[in-house]
Order: sequence, then structure tokens, then C-alpha cells
Amino acid sequence: MQVSVETTQGLERRLTITVPADSVDSAVKSRLQQLAKTQRINGFRPGKVPVSVIKKRYGQAVRQEVAGDVMQQNFYQAVMQEKLQPAGMPKFELTNDKDGQDLEFVASFEIYPEVEVKGVSDIEVEKPVVEIKDEDLDNMMETLQKQHATWKEVKRKAKKDDRVVIDFVGTIDGEEFEGGKAEDFTLELGKGRMIEGFEKPIVGAKAGEEVTVEVTFPEDYHAEALKGKDAVFQVTVKKVEGQQLPKVDDEFATLFGVEEGGVEALKAEVRKNMQRELDQTLKTQVKEDVIAKLVEANEIDIPEALIEQEVNALREQAKQRFSQQGGGQNMPELPAELFTDNAKRRVSIGLLLGEIIKQNELKADEAKVNEMIETQASAYEDPQEVIDYYKNNQELMQQMQNVALEEQAIEWVLDQAKVNEVTKEFDEVMNKQA
Repeated sequence: MQVSVETTQGLERRLTITVPADSVDSAVKSRLQQLAKTQRINGFRPGKVPVSVIKKRYGQAVRQEVAGDVMQQNFYQAVMQEKLQPAGMPKFELTNDKDGQDLEFVASFEIYPEVEVKGVSDIEVEKPVVEIKDEDLDNMMETLQKQHATWKEVKRKAKKDDRVVIDFVGTIDGEEFEGGKAEDFTLELGKGRMIEGFEKPIVGAKAGEEVTVEVTFPEDYHAEALKGKDAVFQVTVKKVEGQQLPKVDDEFATLFGVEEGGVEALKAEVRKNMQRELDQTLKTQVKEDVIAKLVEANEIDIPEALIEQEVNALREQAKQRFSQQGGGQNMPELPAELFTDNAKRRVSIGLLLGEIIKQNELKADEAKVNEMIETQASAYEDPQEVIDYYKNNQELMQQMQNVALEEQAIEWVLDQAKVNEVTKEFDEVMNKQA
């Protein structure tokens, strides 16, 4: 086998490979002989068909099949010989495939870039330091109360966090428009579920009163005919309901599966869950900061083949999410442009972290893998069952090992980078994540 390598542009490579005629011809002859033993042709006994007859009938197809196998086998031998790392599948072009002559073909492909991770010591990362205070726990307990609140009609003016039942009719330039009318519409004030400005005149109104609401539809509104239009709604308030929060007692605690220990046990469980979510959020925020700075400091050439693979993966994920939301098979084929920027970033991150792992000979830390599994399992009713499920599933364990390796690479960057600890409030961090 003879091999010549040509750099066409950037990461693209072109291999011209020549395979001696005798090895190709002998492979063709061997395959024809095998066919002669199995093919049934009128006038010949089974297994007694002359090779010359088989060659006349199947020779061209057999040679094409052999040529395909020869190209695959010799391509991989060639890239190993030349110490090349193909990114994606090659494109083959058969340039000579005549009986008795050397087979020649061209393989065009991209290679992985040479990645050098630079500027790590210059990276500055913000690391939030957060303590869960008693008022944070009180706020979370109030949130749990609101989740189990009931509603009771009141005779006072409506205020934020109340619920109102309204009729309304909307007009644009004095004309009613489609979708602008409703009866017995329930609206919880303060949730921001209507367009901006709709709720403001309703706050302060009583049941039986009529109010006029003037709004402007946003330019990115989903209904094309309403984008940027000024509208007037005549709103009749039919009922005002106040929120009735349940009492925080032992009975309330049982709503969350706490059968013993009452309110104090519930608070302990809530605080533990808050801490777990906070730890995960802080880890995610620091990781995102590190990755953003790492990518910014290291611009690398990315093979188009890897970008295309990532685009296809992102597109498939979007399709699955759409299907889970009830979209079924009706989702149109989304254009690659929607995913290209994200795909480039993800490939770049993978190459950079992969190089850090390689250069530092990092191996997945077993203790870290177990800790990650236990953390995930702690959110379930029977943590041990979840842990056993992971440890008996090779694919899931491999995924966790990959995540652990990625985190170890991030930790390596943090060890080299300038880390600035900043004290922050619990709500500040969690609201940013939301």
C-alpha cells in the first residue's frame, strides 16, 4: 500500500492510497469461488458452477463490493500509519479499479485539531458564598403554604396575590379582535400571566366594578395581527378571592410525607433540600463561568463534521422534547442554523476539556462518582434503590464517570485560575438560576 497525504485547507486532508493489484484480484477471485459454491444456475449442479460463469454474471458487482471493503480497510491502516485522527467519516473516490491494475482511491476527511489549552492562570472566576438563613427557610415554608392555599371570596378591593374572576372585551381602534373576549376568566394577580399593564387597573377594584385597561401588545407577540398594537379592554370584576394559607402544624407536615417529628422535622427536611439545590446551583454557576472563560481564552478550529454531528444531536433532542409535549410527529424539520452556534460551543468545550483530561491523565474518581450518585439518589424516597439501579446499569455508570471526569477537569482549571469569593444571598443566587 502506498499513501500520500495532502493538506487541502485548514483541517481537511486528502489521502491518495494505492493498493497492489494482486491483493485486490485475489480477494475478488476468492469471493467468486465462494459464490460458485452457493449459487444455483440452470444447467449446473449445486456447487459445481464454473467460476468463469459466476464471474460473467456477478463479476462487476463482486469487484465493487471488494473495492468498498478494500477502501475501508486500507483507509484505517493509512491513517494509523500517518498518525492522523479523522473527525467524522471520510468521502471515498475510486480513481482506478481495473482488472490487473493497482486499485487507487482518494479519501477526503477532516482531522481533529491540535488543542493547546492556554491562559488558564489568567482566568478570573467568581465563586458565590451563600448561607441559608432562617428567613430563607421561612420564605420557603411560606411558598409551601401557598402551594396548598385555598381561595375564599372577599368583599374588599383586589390586591396583589388575590384571585379575580372577570369578563373582558378588547378592541383595537374601536373594533373587537379575535381572542380579545372572555367570560368568567380567572386571573391570579401578581403572576404576570397577562400582557404588561393589564393587571394594574384591576388591583384596587371591587366585585361589581368596571375598569378600563389600556395596553400595547409587544412587538414579539405570538399573534401577528396584534404585534405592537394599542388595545383597550373593558373589564368587569365579578368576584375577588383572597388566599387562605393552611396552618403550619403537624397535619401540614404530613402533606409532604413527614409522619413523625411534625413541623420541626419538616423544616429540617426542607432546609436539607434547599442546601442540596443550592450546592448544585452554585456548582453549575461556577462551572458555567469557568467554561465561558476557558472558551473565550482558547479559540480553536473546529471540524465541520463534528459540528454537523452535534447539530443533529441537538435537533434530535428538540424533536424528543416536542414529542413529549404532545407534538408527536408533526414537528417540522428544524433548520441547522438554529443549532449551529450552540453546536460549535459544545464541540469546543468538549475538545478543551478532553485535552485537559488527556494532558493531566485524569481518571474518573470512584469516590466522586459514588458521591454524585448518592446526591441524586437522596432526592428519592428510597435512595438505596436508586443507587443499586445506577450500579447495575453499565451505561448509566459510564455517563456518571464522564460527568465526574468533566468536573475533575473543571476543578483542575479552578486550581490554576484566580477565584474570587463573593458573599451572596440565597434568593439572589436561586432567582438568577431560575
